[in-house]
Amino acid sequence: MQRAAVFDVDGTLVDTNHLHVTTWWEAFRQAGHRVPMHAVHRAVGLPSAALVGHLLGEDRDRDLEAGLSAAHKALYGQYFDRLPALPGAGDLLRRLAGEGWTVVLATSAGGAELGALRRAIGADEAIAATASADDVAAGKPAPEPVEHALELAGVPAERAVFVGDTVWDMRAGTRAGVRCVGVLCGGLPRADLEEAGADAVYADPADLLASLEGSPFA
Repeated sequence: MQRAAVFDVDGTLVDTNHLHVTTWWEAFRQAGHRVPMHAVHRAVGLPSAALVGHLLGEDRDRDLEAGLSAAHKALYGQYFDRLPALPGAGDLLRRLAGEGWTVVLATSAGGAELGALRRAIGADEAIAATASADDVAAGKPAPEPVEHALELAGVPAERAVFVGDTVWDMRAGTRAGVRCVGVLCGGLPRADLEEAGADAVYADPADLLASLEGSPFA
């Protein structure tokens, strides 16, 4: 039977989380909001509107959301030509595809950003499909992004593993009924990922690749 390996991208396959922290912090600063970087870091992985709401609260001026998102997108876009893949990212996807897994990306990125991320990974031949935030009504931690990835792969939840680096990833995967693997390269503690639903946690894609035989992918 076919199996699906579903991957978050930012902080999981490409080392971008701290770039997102810096550029979101600057977008908030330009709009007159003082938001601590540690708070931004823990919100990374949410869709833009949800991230703004999480950090500014329900009484925020919702008319500012589009401007904040546009400012972050413009600031982050300056790095598109030099986004660094995390160790072993491309090799991990190629190994899984070579072993019969259908590899699907589940990410909030789209357009030029998604193109830059895929260039950084350098394993397009191993990626069967991409489920982006534009394809679903609700982003992580809702299960829809993972569920859409499973639909693209044509695989039931019990035949899939989802890999991510944030608590939002683990909650989305758990709600979708898939086994979840966490990686620490996004900067969050192991305990946070395990509490959110990770069945196993590895340092980064290279560590997971070296440990495949004893992992949920075995």
